[in-house]
Amino acid sequence: MDLRLAGHGALVTGSSSGIGTTIAETLADEGCDVLVHGRDAGAAAAVAERVAARGVRAEVVLGDLTEPGVAEQVALTARDFGAHILVNNAGPFAEHDWDSAQPSDWRAAFEGNVLPTVRVSQTLLPSLRAYGWGRVITIGSRAVRTPLPNMVAYSAAKAAVVNMTTSLARHLAGTGVTANCVSPGVIVSPSMFRILQGQTDEKDQADEANGGAGAAGREDASADGPDEAEIVAEYAPNPTGRLGRPEDIASAVAYLASPRADYVNGIELRVDGGITGTP
Repeated sequence: MDLRLAGHGALVTGSSSGIGTTIAETLADEGCDVLVHGRDAGAAAAVAERVAARGVRAEVVLGDLTEPGVAEQVALTARDFGAHILVNNAGPFAEHDWDSAQPSDWRAAFEGNVLPTVRVSQTLLPSLRAYGWGRVITIGSRAVRTPLPNMVAYSAAKAAVVNMTTSLARHLAGTGVTANCVSPGVIVSPSMFRILQGQTDEKDQADEANGGAGAAGREDASADGPDEAEIVAEYAPNPTGRLGRPEDIASAVAYLASPRADYVNGIELRVDGGITGTP
């Protein structure tokens, strides 16, 4: 199916790594020009090079969205790039339970996940309205519906992201701009395996220093080996029977970004294998 994205432009925040990279590449596969955002110049440039190799226009914008004025500047760069699709993907997570979470941890969760989404969206919206068409897509989490006891601040922040996406859709009524949220389940990534297997960044670095594969190697091995079945059974039981892949999220985002999703507005699309609501 042609998603009719050719000729459109998109800003994907946090697209220099992880799910954001896959979203950027998937949009490019559909003919969409992509503005790659990140904090690491080398990583962002590498992603932009892969995006451009798909025959579309690709540029880079750098900046920490939690720093004063940076989110607004990134959004203005996206406006000048011609982006009418905004994917608010950037958002850090950290492990804290109710006993360990300090006020600063709650603040950091909201400053990293909620406020950048607000600032980038608010700054870019006037150009979307003027164009008469646009997409604002936020990335939520399965923790919105099933809050994680070891990520209490993150879970609450992502719930706020979903709530404000719905209110934004209502605010944009009649403008041709839609707002939707995609909430991933448990997605294969190095950080996910570090959390589930008790690994740390220091252990990854030690592995690499000693000639081991590090996090990337564990991701490949765990994605296809018996470790995945164990994780699904013990941590993420779901009717689909597997962990999610970045491509699962990117495909959902690409659809919502497309003109074919004109009648989809104000929703939270859970891409979690059915884990939400599964006992």
